[in-house]
Amino acid sequence: SQHAYERGHDQIGTLGSGNHFVEIQVVEEIHDEETARACGLSPGQITVMIHSGSRGFGHQICTDYLKVMERVTARMGYRLPDRQLACAPIKSEEGIKYAGALACGVNYAVLNRQLLTHWVRESFERVFRASARKLGMNIIYDNSHNLALFEEHQINGIKKELCVHRKGATRAFGPGHPDLPENYKSIGQPIVVPGDMGTCSFLLLGTEEAMKESFGSTCHGAGRMMSRSEAKRRISGSELKSALEARGISIMADSMPGLAEEAPDAYKDVSKVVEICVGAGISRKVARMVPIGVLKG
Repeated sequence: SQHAYERGHDQIGTLGSGNHFVEIQVVEEIHDEETARACGLSPGQITVMIHSGSRGFGHQICTDYLKVMERVTARMGYRLPDRQLACAPIKSEEGIKYAGALACGVNYAVLNRQLLTHWVRESFERVFRASARKLGMNIIYDNSHNLALFEEHQINGIKKELCVHRKGATRAFGPGHPDLPENYKSIGQPIVVPGDMGTCSFLLLGTEEAMKESFGSTCHGAGRMMSRSEAKRRISGSELKSALEARGISIMADSMPGLAEEAPDAYKDVSKVVEICVGAGISRKVARMVPIGVLKG
């Protein structure tokens, strides 16, 4: 819609609020030396993790099409427990148009992260008086989550094209998958799994088992234990900032209530989440990173 264009026009290249962040990290533990080398990681190395998406552009696409889907739901006679589960057949006119709008949102999100990455590199260049190339600031991988993609998967031994909707999940293609870039074909798709700003994050790899068991998918983060409103009610943003800085983690945030929303106590233990995914065989660990500086929108 025109409103979506208007919302997206001024927000490209911005971080956004909520759980979006730029985090400077240090690699504290390597779990697989060979694959870590393939990803360009070593113990003690500095990394930067960026979490941002399609901003108001994607939000407005969702809002616009929720209304469209509600009309389709009523027309088709679907009975749903929640209005936000409103839907349309994939090959209907509405479904096809939504898939196109969704692709626009994904493209916007990728470009947004590219711009943020460019400015992070410029910042490091100014501070260290060296080029990003000399500093070795190469992108390991760019993961998207919370989207639907058309992919080929084996179902009862038959290859079929499916629409795979990953909500709270991300792609985890195993070694040899044709969609992987050449430098990762032998090891599988890198998966960036952020934890919270007080503990750690992980780099994982996709597996063959994930292709069989979860349509090439795994977790995309720790997941919340508290709602944002509960976190703001129970946690002081200023006290949290002081506590994290006392542990050597520098914080920059637009607001203290917004910082409280993203407190470590508001999230599950990412290490346990990762261990469950590894135990299920749908991921394998490469490295663990801990935060030393966090920028919250």
